[in-house]
Amino acid sequence: MTQTLSNVIRTEHAAAWERVVAHPLVLALGDGTLPIDKFRTYFVQDYIFVKDLVAMMGLAIAKSPDLASASAPINRFLEGVLNPENDLFVRALRQLDATEDELTAAVASPATQGFVDFLTRVGHEGTFDEIVTVLYVTEGTYLDWATRLIEAGRVPENPFYKEWIDLHGPEALGDIVAWLGGYLDAIPAERRSDRTDWLARTALSYELMFWEQAYTGVGLEWPN
Repeated sequence: MTQTLSNVIRTEHAAAWERVVAHPLVLALGDGTLPIDKFRTYFVQDYIFVKDLVAMMGLAIAKSPDLASASAPINRFLEGVLNPENDLFVRALRQLDATEDELTAAVASPATQGFVDFLTRVGHEGTFDEIVTVLYVTEGTYLDWATRLIEAGRVPENPFYKEWIDLHGPEALGDIVAWLGGYLDAIPAERRSDRTDWLARTALSYELMFWEQAYTGVGLEWPN
């Protein structure tokens, strides 16, 4: 019996997936021990990343095979990103001792630049199925780590950390990840992209580098 595509991705890349969702930065976020400067670094780079993620989703809508695939789940997700998450970005400035000008003028690190360039390439050159594959990995890993923290009862004292976890939990990402996985699973075996393995592996690698740059500083600075 042919495995569903979402199961193939989760099974064949289980080790890489686990390194992402159980990264030390995630665990420290959950127990409230993450130094604010490390979260600040992550947060600024995530602000840059989200802008390109939104652009990729716009391309997904343009390439969708039918109206239902685009207008319902992806559009609802975009509305969530462009409203509450942006509001959280603005409110976070006070908590992180940053200014809006500083945030909007932030430069992508080498790791972030590589990640957004990958998203841009997939968005422009990839098929709708390939875009969905990458989105399943990026949103699925975030849903996974947030769900684990919530189910483990992790309630950090910093209310901002708790809100960040909730923002990526089942209530926020559950529907879109379920739809992405369901769409992948409905793709007939003969129509599966021969780039699926590369897309999943690359997305997971960039996700790991994204955590690492904030937690260890590796990949954060451009050479002089």
